[in-house]
Amino acid sequence: MASTTVNVVRYTALLGGVFYGIVHRRSLQKAHDAEVKQHAIHEREHLIAEAKEAWKKKQESSKDGVVTDPEDPRFDLEKLIAKWEADSQ
Repeated sequence: MASTTVNVVRYTALLGGVFYGIVHRRSLQKAHDAEVKQHAIHEREHLIAEAKEAWKKKQESSKDGVVTDPEDPRFDLEKLIAKWEADSQ
């Protein structure tokens, strides 16, 4: 049978390893959560930039005088169809 000193050392090492594992897991999880948060922020910024570019393109395309919004009082279907025909050729 093992002596009490050996048992104390074994259980101390076991408890120390379990405690280290818990602390290490928490630090890894915290770093992973921060990385996920940064990725989400970067993705939102990218989507906002794409939306701004699309809006600019839409504004530039509406400078030719054709209103594409059917709810707009200045909307003219004939001009819109003519523009689509010109773009397709």
